[in-house]
Amino acid sequence: MGKFILGFIVGMILLPGAVVLYLVSGYAPVAATDSPFPFEETIAIKALHAKAEREMPKSAPMPADENTLVAGVRVYRENCAGCHGLPNQSEPIIAKGMFPHAPQLLMKDGMVADDPVGETFWKAKNGIRLTGMPGFGGSLSDAQLWQVSLLLASADKLPASAQQALAAEVPPPMVQAAQPPMNKPM
Repeated sequence: MGKFILGFIVGMILLPGAVVLYLVSGYAPVAATDSPFPFEETIAIKALHAKAEREMPKSAPMPADENTLVAGVRVYRENCAGCHGLPNQSEPIIAKGMFPHAPQLLMKDGMVADDPVGETFWKAKNGIRLTGMPGFGGSLSDAQLWQVSLLLASADKLPASAQQALAAEVPPPMVQAAQPPMNKPM
């Protein structure tokens, strides 16, 4: 029995020690371009869904009407499209280098229209740790978060006005003209 206890104690020290040594040795896949740990995605997705399921609101406090969806388009274009893209456009450059990959939410393969609207709201408000997905709870109002969440939940059946707002050309940012150098007194 004594050898079993000694073996158990040694195992309890060696295993965490080996994990720490692996992590600090520089061999752990931490770059966005590295392959994930075995089961990393599965474990992370299950943990994310369990947390969101427990905390997400079960219903939206506003209707998914045309005004809400068009307002959601504005929020999406200003805050989400840089990573999650726009319909019928190529994937944004920033999304190509992200791990995990930023889904293109308004494309058929990345659409979250089948996700509960409360889950999308929860993700947008809280963000997702160890991804590029920030939490917008400190920078957007709950109303804006609901608008964009309802937009994404309705992405496969948007009214024409919301589709037009998504497809509208965005003018390039204004560039300030270079300022002439100030004359220095001699």
